[in-house]
Amino acid sequence: MVEKASTPAGGNGRVVTVERPTDIRNVVLVGHSGSGKTTLVEALAVATGAVTRAGRVEDGTCVSDYDDIEQRQHRSVQLSVVPIAWDGIKINLLDTPGYADFVGELRAGLRAADAALFVISAAAGAEGVGGQTLALWEECAAVGMPRALVITHLDAARADFDEMAETCRDFLGGGAAESMLPLHLPVYGPKAADGHRPVTGLIDLLTQQVFDYSAGEHTRTEPTPEQSELIETARGRLIEGIIAESEDETLMDRYLEGEEIDLTTLVTDLERAVARGSFHPILIAAPPPEGAKQGLGMVEILDLITRGFPTPAEHPVSASSPSGSSAPEPLTCDPQAPLAAEVIRTASDPYVGRLSLVRVFSGTLRPDDTVHVCGHGPTEERNHDVDERVGAVSAPFGKQQRPLGQAIAGDIACVTKLGHAETGDTLSAKDTPLLIEPWSMPEPLLPVAIRAHSKADEDKLSQGLGRLVAEDPTVRLEQNGQTHQMVLWCLGEAHRDVALERLRSRFGVQVDVIEHKVALRETFATSATGRGRHVKQSGGHGQYAICEIEVAPLPEGSGIEFVDKVVGGVVPRQFIPSVEKGVRAQATKGVVAGYPLVDVRVTLFDGKAHSVDSSDAAFQTAGALALREAAAAAKINLLEPIAEVRVTVSDDYVGAVLSDLSSRRGRVLGTEPVGGGRTAIRAEVPELELSRYAIDLRSLSHGGAQFSRTYSRHEPMPTQLAETIRTQAKAPA
Repeated sequence: MVEKASTPAGGNGRVVTVERPTDIRNVVLVGHSGSGKTTLVEALAVATGAVTRAGRVEDGTCVSDYDDIEQRQHRSVQLSVVPIAWDGIKINLLDTPGYADFVGELRAGLRAADAALFVISAAAGAEGVGGQTLALWEECAAVGMPRALVITHLDAARADFDEMAETCRDFLGGGAAESMLPLHLPVYGPKAADGHRPVTGLIDLLTQQVFDYSAGEHTRTEPTPEQSELIETARGRLIEGIIAESEDETLMDRYLEGEEIDLTTLVTDLERAVARGSFHPILIAAPPPEGAKQGLGMVEILDLITRGFPTPAEHPVSASSPSGSSAPEPLTCDPQAPLAAEVIRTASDPYVGRLSLVRVFSGTLRPDDTVHVCGHGPTEERNHDVDERVGAVSAPFGKQQRPLGQAIAGDIACVTKLGHAETGDTLSAKDTPLLIEPWSMPEPLLPVAIRAHSKADEDKLSQGLGRLVAEDPTVRLEQNGQTHQMVLWCLGEAHRDVALERLRSRFGVQVDVIEHKVALRETFATSATGRGRHVKQSGGHGQYAICEIEVAPLPEGSGIEFVDKVVGGVVPRQFIPSVEKGVRAQATKGVVAGYPLVDVRVTLFDGKAHSVDSSDAAFQTAGALALREAAAAAKINLLEPIAEVRVTVSDDYVGAVLSDLSSRRGRVLGTEPVGGGRTAIRAEVPELELSRYAIDLRSLSHGGAQFSRTYSRHEPMPTQLAETIRTQAKAPA
């Protein structure tokens, strides 16, 4: 992919405009944290002239990782889009976070893109191609997304290109390793005193030329005799890999018979194989040195993107009627077709308000258009159908928003003033509303209990949380009616920290993190009787109520059953509901540790009343007293919720995960292989032991495991642990 001269376009941050979807490429960068994705985006922006110095726009801010939180934490925490141009093609680079806590942003990038660059750090060795990378690779494969690999950090002391390429082939290539081959070999300069070996050029295996970057620009030279020896073996392997994916079935036979396949045919077949996702080239990248115009490998990557990656028209997305009355149909990537777009990301800007990043799949989006916003989600608040007027349409470029006259099918743009639109919502023409099926989001499994820091924060908390959840669908807000806590469910510690920081800095709400409570319950393990006596006389109208009850345990799920067995009218009929009300009120408060009482039958069998002093309130109090007295005479079990957990983990860590589950009082139900060298483990684990499991499992498996949890039932907790909780409940606050 090098015989055609390539030139930058749309330089120095100018708005890149196109008129046809075929002139657009949407490319997502995927990789572990620290692999060099953001550095690669910045280097590509410099190579195309989009910025004049690495990673900076005219106002001095970063073209990527420009958010204040990203600047403070020195890592990507959100999806960013950097539009550049090369050979008249607009390239939207989607830079995604590499840290597992922000996989929701990464999934959004995958949805908006038509091809992916997997960025692999040679300095990380085999760990640079971890379980998370494999999972994302398989996710792209499932939807047929074309992929290429870019190896970075080859100047590290122990980095080895050949070893890294083989690791990628073994781990990601699976049974099709011959479709994952390098297009170039690195040329190294002299080793530095610290052991680093700078990469100064590339050997192109197809053209058999050397691309020298030692002067900071892309120049061509002929290979040395030593380099020619390196080319011979690697080139033959690459040609065989390309021919194996060729649509010309006679090509392999001709090649094996000794025919020299011309370069044009090889390049054309390579580009077609890359575009349909059957061949995955391995490329090399290094950022430009200070003052240089081009980083190493940037021209080669840009040529691959513009000539080998598919256009938006080759990546169909389906949509249906919001009512569900019709089956989903593929959208036409045509600027003249009815509008269909999707909100990929939502953010708040202090000057323009809500800012929606939108991928247009069909039609054309213009400023001041009225569009239909269709929301869909797991909660009622996220399901809505409303018409809204679009504000400005702009191209994102760092912190800047550059005005656009329109965004055509296949393009990505920012839109203002969509007050109801949330991440994942569909924008369509108001007379032909459509719904695009949302992409899957990971379930947040780390609970964070919060409360407002002050009265002023309490007044703003509801609005701030609403905006936070609208921006980030991987955050789930829960108002727990049993523990009376407000809980943010996050994906991990870093995700939690960013969510709380956004509440503080972006929405002006300060919250305190408090201990998360698990919804325990209480029940009677043995039967007991109790007498409630509420008699008070202090002059004037007194209070008089006596009731006697028997409490017996019931099977799980029975709730509270109240039985009236009073005979002889010792408790007047009008006060029997009062006793029941008092019993149920006390059951809600608990009888030993402050947790709700469940699964008991309360039988009222005797009592006394006074013709003047008995009242509804008196018998309510007596009923509560009777239940507490019965509890004091019985054995009370504390019930803890049990979750069924499914853990998917690499076979290398199965033993460690099983041991950890046992230490959490877990009961393993079974294991089964799920392919790709991974195993699924099913277990039942008390929810008390799962509060930090999202963090601990990631550490245990080096980020290569996922788990899900579903509530199963409540069951009695161990006596010693129950006693500890009772003691804590009785301790003064």
